[in-house]
Amino acid sequence: MAKGRRRLSRRIPRRVIVSAVTGMVTLLLVAVAVTLTTMNRGHRTASNIAARAPAALSSAVATSRPASPSPSPSKKKKKPAPELLSVGCGPDPHRCGFPDATNAGVPAGVSLSTVSAGSSGPGWSTDSQGNVEVSGDGAVFSGYSVHGTVTVTGDNAVIKDDAISNYGNDIDGDGVNLTGNPSNVTIEHVNISSPYGTQGDMGVFAGIKDINGEAMGTRVLDSNIADASTGVQLYIGLIEGNYIHDVSPAEPDSHLNGTTSNGSTVPLTIRHNTVFNPNSQTDAISLFEDFGVEANVDIDDNLVAGGGYTIYGGQNSGGPQAYNIRITNNHFSNIYYSQCGYYGYIAAFDPSGPGNVWSGNVWDSTGESVSP
Repeated sequence: MAKGRRRLSRRIPRRVIVSAVTGMVTLLLVAVAVTLTTMNRGHRTASNIAARAPAALSSAVATSRPASPSPSPSKKKKKPAPELLSVGCGPDPHRCGFPDATNAGVPAGVSLSTVSAGSSGPGWSTDSQGNVEVSGDGAVFSGYSVHGTVTVTGDNAVIKDDAISNYGNDIDGDGVNLTGNPSNVTIEHVNISSPYGTQGDMGVFAGIKDINGEAMGTRVLDSNIADASTGVQLYIGLIEGNYIHDVSPAEPDSHLNGTTSNGSTVPLTIRHNTVFNPNSQTDAISLFEDFGVEANVDIDDNLVAGGGYTIYGGQNSGGPQAYNIRITNNHFSNIYYSQCGYYGYIAAFDPSGPGNVWSGNVWDSTGESVSP
């Protein structure tokens, strides 16, 4: 090569340059498109997460506490009790709030222990026949099944949640006897019946009986007394909330009474009982003057039916003037006889006697007033 001669560089054809530039632009555009697509997807993903986040948070909150906060946890609502009836109570007394087998006697779920002959406990003992004597003052005889009589001699004794089965005469055929005038005895939620039911003349002689008629402060409450020739014979105190029914003879010549008193002027209240005597003789509730004048008795808010006359009001023919005999707010049912009792609903009552009251008494079937 001659000295001083310039070296010629190789020229790149324009066509190649244009193709290269075009390729570079294309690559750049593809890169931009990919970047935009990735950003858009990321935006959508973030948006979706943001959109779902409240729902997820809401779900977590609902699990941990009620959707509608309240000051205290709500309790499961009890099924409302059926509305009480005001008439037609005889077939189902509890539908009107009166006592019957559903709400009187030994409460459901109470477990009873059988009393055996010769056994004893605090304030009580048994004889060789299994009859019980409650002699301790303030003794509580509760939760037992007895085949025989329970005799109470102690003051302030409580006979409660017991089932007593017996039958026979006036010597040994009673359910509960009050002997020796014990004061302030309570007999509550007790079942009394005959092992023979209403068959033959084998009833309980008296379900509950004050032997001398002078026991003060006796209360007979919420008991279920059946199959007795006399349900309750009490002169003084309170008879309330009891179901006295299926009155039955203990002997062929038994008088048949739901409750009876034979004369006293010390207050006696017979309130809110169901007393049913299906027989055509004697009574559901009676006040007699066999041993003295009858006075200061309230017969209030009872459901009664049956007997010869359903209620005897204390005024014996030719006897002393009965006074303060108040017969009020009772339901007279005709489940046995059209006039409530076989002969009628009331006898031996003097509405004009001093302090005597007849008020608010109705026919159970209609609610219409009953006149004395």
